[in-house]
Amino acid sequence: MQVNIEESWQKVLQPEFEKDYFKNLVEFVKEEYTNYTCYPKGKNIFSAFDYCPFNDVKVVIIGQDPYHGVGQANGLCFSVYEGVAHPPSLINIFKEIEEDLKIPYPKSGDLSRWAKQGVLLLNATLTVRQAQAGSHQNKGWEQFTDAVIEIISNQKENVVFLLWGGYAKKKGAKIDKNKHHILSSGHPSPLSANRGYWFGNKHFSKTNDFLKSKNLTEIKW
Repeated sequence: MQVNIEESWQKVLQPEFEKDYFKNLVEFVKEEYTNYTCYPKGKNIFSAFDYCPFNDVKVVIIGQDPYHGVGQANGLCFSVYEGVAHPPSLINIFKEIEEDLKIPYPKSGDLSRWAKQGVLLLNATLTVRQAQAGSHQNKGWEQFTDAVIEIISNQKENVVFLLWGGYAKKKGAKIDKNKHHILSSGHPSPLSANRGYWFGNKHFSKTNDFLKSKNLTEIKW
């Protein structure tokens, strides 16, 4: 099955695209997009992969669902389009970066600038129905993104995985800890962050310290 995705990912994920569950998932997604307003736009469903080719992956951030509000989701976890108000989790991510790296809070919430540097911004579920959080869960996306994580773990080394919150930590169970660097903390959502599980994790400087130690280019957060 041919999927409209960046070439290097097409190669490593082709066996997944041939599986029955994925074909069923494609049918489900087509039907949803035909009958309802869904996010992100169809052409952006695989944006995380399109911006960050397989060979370039240095960091993986795992989110849960795309944003389900009008004009927010752009196919990259935690990211919004240029000019869109920053959602609460993204505000807390930027606040932590500001504190950790002593750099100014950014105007734009579009994280494609990270993706182009090798940060795979992967939601566990890649689509959602408008105003209905979790509406496309348990339809096959999770199996697909588990496979993505496993392929990265098996075929690459020295990747930094940022696991924020219980859901991402569970999702990271398949990562080979001997080959990769895992940083875990609470989720940046206000619920978790305000209870002290997010701020001060210094994941952004720690990521760059690790990349530097492996002679890899640091991320300009």
